[in-house]
Amino acid sequence: MKKMAGVAVMMGAALVAGCNSKNNSQENKPGSGARNVIFFLGDGMGLNTLTAARIYGVGEEGSLTIDTLPETAFIKTFSHDSQVTDSAPSMSAYMTGVKSNNGVISMDSNATQESNCSKSAGKPVTTLLELAKAAGRGTGVVTTTRVTHATPAATYAHLCNRDLEADIAAQLVPGGAGYNSALKGGVDVVLGGGSSFFLPKADKGKREDGRNLISEMQAKGYQFASNLDELNKADAGKPLLGLFGASHMRYDLDRPASEPSLAQMTQAAIKQLKDKKQGYFLMVEGGRIDHALHDTNAKRALQDTLAFDNAIKATLDEVKKTDPELKNTLIVVTADHDHTLVLNGYAKRTGKTTADNPGVLGLVKNYETGEPSKDADGMPYTIIGFGNGYNRVDGPRSSVAPLDDATVSANDYHQEVVVKVGEIGNETHGGTDVFLGAIGRGADSFHGSLDNTAVFGKVKAAAGL
Repeated sequence: MKKMAGVAVMMGAALVAGCNSKNNSQENKPGSGARNVIFFLGDGMGLNTLTAARIYGVGEEGSLTIDTLPETAFIKTFSHDSQVTDSAPSMSAYMTGVKSNNGVISMDSNATQESNCSKSAGKPVTTLLELAKAAGRGTGVVTTTRVTHATPAATYAHLCNRDLEADIAAQLVPGGAGYNSALKGGVDVVLGGGSSFFLPKADKGKREDGRNLISEMQAKGYQFASNLDELNKADAGKPLLGLFGASHMRYDLDRPASEPSLAQMTQAAIKQLKDKKQGYFLMVEGGRIDHALHDTNAKRALQDTLAFDNAIKATLDEVKKTDPELKNTLIVVTADHDHTLVLNGYAKRTGKTTADNPGVLGLVKNYETGEPSKDADGMPYTIIGFGNGYNRVDGPRSSVAPLDDATVSANDYHQEVVVKVGEIGNETHGGTDVFLGAIGRGADSFHGSLDNTAVFGKVKAAAGL
């Protein structure tokens, strides 16, 4: 961040060039498709995590809202330079139709991740949100992570390094140094965590340039909310910035009543955008699924997946009040990548997790006898495990106390792993395809096996952008 101001100015000047990228070819006449597009992204929500969350929440025979979406596809997630993507190029592929390198935010494949981007090649590539702004539509970004984190940033920012979050925040401030002019008057709704990158160090923030971006955005007409009560009191139709914490928002398992849920933030965003005459584009991220999986903490990951699913349900309920057959709305739900979570053994069916039943969080119990299954050391093991992470027994598992259901279903339990890769938080992404579900106008174009870059074109065509 030491060269933050210079980088911001450089990137602001480069944004105009991005608007000329070849992904701007018109596939439909403007206004001929879905007026409203809501793009849901479950960060790290691989197929195994989705299956485990279903069992955790509603049992083996139950269905989540995501399971009811009528159109489905499998999505390839590799980045330009890596078999296993990180969130930056994967979301960038969805938003721009271009493969980027790991660590890069919505720039072409010539851009490589560098410490301050002063020597990085590459050009910005226009995003779906920017296309929506150019068409006069409302725009919104909702996330449970910092709003400057990789996934939300890929909708509205362009930078060679996802870690330069102070520079990313500057791209949101209309007219300010480093502003992304392709956003026209600005993103209409921005909700999530991460106030530290909007505040100077003097105000307990992380900005080294002394700027208070919250104040700057308020001076440009934005309302500001820092808790659920303030969010609920926001006036409809007026630009809104909501930052609910200095860093990421809380996991849903730990969320206090004063902090809005993902469903509540999504409903608030729709309230702000639904009367836009030309329609709107809204991105909603369940971002902390990914963080819990990096920690190999399955319980929080599955609970956040249910919170993500609840946001989808709340959205369908809200949108159908004015568009009951979704003739003017496209809703797409997918993930950017998976993780190394697996479901082990021949476990008997568990049903959903309750206070008295660990469910899928428990030990593998033989489907015939109901007795705990044993590994080669004669020790019980969990249904959920991870390919890599930090919790691996040194030596035979018989050298430690045997696991029990109470231990492995506790809030803070970290599942065991096959390959030890360091401390908590170091579990890696996986390279497996992810699920996509869609409903509404243009949803029938999503089917089969698709590259993540193809999703951009299909959303763009369906929306007539």
